[in-house]
Amino acid sequence: MSSKNNRDEKNFNQAALDYHKAEPKGKIEVIPSKPHSSQRDLSLAYSPGVAVPCMEIHDKPETVYDYTGKGNLVAVISNGTAVLGLGDIGAEASKPVMEGKGLLFKIFADINVFDIEIDEKDPEKFIQIVKGIAPTFGGINLEDIKAPEAFYIEQKLKEELDIPLMHDDQHGTAIISAAALINSLQIANKNIGEVRMVVNGAGAAAIACTNLYISLGLKRENVLMCDSKGVINHKRENLTPEKIDFVAHTDIETLEDAVKGSDVFIGLSKGNVMTPEMLSSMNENPIVFALANPDPEIAYDLALETRKDVIMATGRSDYPNQVNNVLGFPYIFRGALDVQAKGINEEMKLAAVHAIADLAKEPVPEAVILAYNVQNLQFGREYFIPKPFDNRLITKVSSAVAKAAIESGIARKTIEDFEEYENQLLDRMGRDEKLVRMMQSRAKSNPKRITLGNAEEYNVLKAAQILYEEGIAFPSLLGDKKYIKEQMERFGITLDIPIIDPSDDDQKENRKKYRETLWKLRQRKGMNEYKAKRYVRQRDYFGPLMLRHGDTDGLIIGFSKNYTSVLRPVLEVIEKDKGVDKIAAMMMILSEKKPIFFADTSINQNPTAEDLVNIAKMAEITVKSFAIEPRIAMLGFENFAAISDTSKKVAKAVSILHEKYPKMVVDGEIQPDFAMNADHLSDYPFSKLETTPANTFVFPNLESANLSYKIIRGMKVAQVIGPILMGLKQPVHVLQMRSSVDEIVNLATVAVLDAQRREKK
Repeated sequence: MSSKNNRDEKNFNQAALDYHKAEPKGKIEVIPSKPHSSQRDLSLAYSPGVAVPCMEIHDKPETVYDYTGKGNLVAVISNGTAVLGLGDIGAEASKPVMEGKGLLFKIFADINVFDIEIDEKDPEKFIQIVKGIAPTFGGINLEDIKAPEAFYIEQKLKEELDIPLMHDDQHGTAIISAAALINSLQIANKNIGEVRMVVNGAGAAAIACTNLYISLGLKRENVLMCDSKGVINHKRENLTPEKIDFVAHTDIETLEDAVKGSDVFIGLSKGNVMTPEMLSSMNENPIVFALANPDPEIAYDLALETRKDVIMATGRSDYPNQVNNVLGFPYIFRGALDVQAKGINEEMKLAAVHAIADLAKEPVPEAVILAYNVQNLQFGREYFIPKPFDNRLITKVSSAVAKAAIESGIARKTIEDFEEYENQLLDRMGRDEKLVRMMQSRAKSNPKRITLGNAEEYNVLKAAQILYEEGIAFPSLLGDKKYIKEQMERFGITLDIPIIDPSDDDQKENRKKYRETLWKLRQRKGMNEYKAKRYVRQRDYFGPLMLRHGDTDGLIIGFSKNYTSVLRPVLEVIEKDKGVDKIAAMMMILSEKKPIFFADTSINQNPTAEDLVNIAKMAEITVKSFAIEPRIAMLGFENFAAISDTSKKVAKAVSILHEKYPKMVVDGEIQPDFAMNADHLSDYPFSKLETTPANTFVFPNLESANLSYKIIRGMKVAQVIGPILMGLKQPVHVLQMRSSVDEIVNLATVAVLDAQRREKK
């Protein structure tokens, strides 16, 4: 392994430890869901008020779902005997993984989780412990339990418990890969009842996958299953009951011979076990699911180089068709919990399979295409599994699972209006930072050169490290080279990225080039050649001049200086977009609900009505670039009254917007709390906002916008990204003073997306 890889691994390992150790420790927490500020609240929450629902549940046990959080609570349970690729590391060491699974349940399906690590390897004792704690939960997700015990434990618990239960290591992979198999067979024009399949791996996932494929029509006699000793055939001895089900009456013994003339290869084993020669021996349009992580059984690029007709999926996110369990388990449990199902049966699993498969055939929304920074996503060889960031998964999969539970008679509760149910599911999905993940995914697909000013600061250096290691951007550091290196050594940050010192000898040619540009730009605005020569040694000018000359793709500056002083050189060097008279700034607020946007937060102190029109139009363009449809509220302290001078100004801006841009969803003047509340909006049926709350807010002046977002930032009730400069020809953004590492990373990500958008234009 190279020294660079060693260094990157060391940095990543330390980052992982820092991430988990940061306060509060771990990855999940319990927060109150009811008011608790007064003595009356506490008396209702606990003694004496709590006795009332206790007795209701005693008299009518089914009301436990009405009076407690059981209906939205899942236990993630493990004994740590088969943790990821780490093996039997024990219950306590498995806790970070179980917390991580809980985090995925929450962010993808808004399901609460308690992670429970049980220090017990005896299957019977383990089963008794789980049975004993089961009344606490609406569902149980078994995780990282080694085979063959995992099969027995799951089967016994399914028989004895009456709540949704699933061993995701088995059935999660089975469900997602089965959906992929249905679609890949369609692309290959092959019939599942006729294909020959080789399954490499005979653990819990492999057994579950193959059994599910058989329920879809695969013939058992057409399957050759291999373990570490080769093909499971009639010559083998001492096989587990699960492996005996897949004994083949054949003299074939090796994987190499097994794949000859096969149609489908399912890899659930280890990396690089399939050679190009083995792939070449498969039938026309071979289907290869190389699902070992991080190294597939055959590398994606090597497979395509070997066979142009290969139809391939992997377990990795950096290649098309990722078989990722997160496409299934959050939404399967969501649907099962919402109908209070007594279990997760085969009908529910198959419903999930078909829902996922069908979704890949539907037209892909622009939001998903933007999230992955691709020109197009269309059903075919490079897209036959939905993407994890597809917001339709929660409605399609959860609804299908809920319907299957109801129709198969396993549901305690019926959903009468599935359209309303799907709306409720979508409402749950605003409670995370999915937008940031989508932004970073888009950035990684086509990273750009981003220059970071104030590079001697720890937060900036740490942000640069994250941008580099995560592949979000190609960062460079702008500042005093000697001091930056001293700070990197002091903080233990090792980075092999450019350090650009405006005064360094290696920048001599650039200083000359930049000086000429700056002088030409400003010679009729009071700047002589001597000043230009002096200014290009200052980072505040050097950075924008780098950007203007195409020596970087985006610029992030600020952090320790007054916003206005940092912005001035930018405006002197970087041109405005066509048709823009005044630039503006926007803040992205990631609240517990859905993202909202504030403009103008940093530039125009007292905008005119015409200025507000331009700000609103720039805001619309910017919000759309994040794959969000803008609904713009022009704010005032009156609702459609226009009595004060400020309200009259806003009303005039709205009138212009309605006339010039009739398709734009914008209205006002309106108070922000009314604009964010569907019930309040219903009082104004004439409004273009109708009854759907606004997500973009244009403030009547700088003070109100700036103070509003800074209160939110100071309270730490939401993540704040920005200010995002709007109206410049090139991507440059100015940090807030003392920005956090995350704020710098997020703003740099915005700069990458900005550069990508301009490149397409």
